[in-house]
Amino acid sequence: MTRRSLLTLACSVLMLSACGFQLRGQQDYAFKRLFVAGGSPSAGARLARMVQGGSDTVVVSSPANADATLHIAEGRDISTLTLNTLGVVEEYQLNFSMTYSLTGKDGTILIPPSIIALNRAMTYSDQYSQAKVAESDILYADMENDAIDQLTRRLAIVKSLHPTPAEAVPAVAPRAPLPPPPL
Repeated sequence: MTRRSLLTLACSVLMLSACGFQLRGQQDYAFKRLFVAGGSPSAGARLARMVQGGSDTVVVSSPANADATLHIAEGRDISTLTLNTLGVVEEYQLNFSMTYSLTGKDGTILIPPSIIALNRAMTYSDQYSQAKVAESDILYADMENDAIDQLTRRLAIVKSLHPTPAEAVPAVAPRAPLPPPPL
């Protein structure tokens, strides 16, 4: 390597560290075997990849073999965001919610029922209705991936399979939605 390329590499590393960039690293979950109940197959597959790839925890196929059970339910909704002067929809708001809870093998509630709620705005035109359906599928998949990322970080908060009242993890609910814009 030339001196110039070494200097460029060193500057790049310094700039990345200065902006706060940090790799996700290894998670240390309190449970070593996790069973996932509910949710879509794509969410279950991504969650299994994230948990098994970033920790020593494995996702098992039977609740009898699990230290903890994660219950997931997903919801999708669409609402009108804006209308034009003729009353035709110009934008939709796509809503995605993931309700989850984590229980130990003995029935101990490790994470009480909580919700991750996400939304995206999507422009709409009748001319491109098929393309907009494909776009909404992509946006829902993106929101599902974001929710799984948040869920894996939330699972890392559990420090014990038998938490004391001081170690109890509180439930998380989304903030109140913003009011619709004036028409």
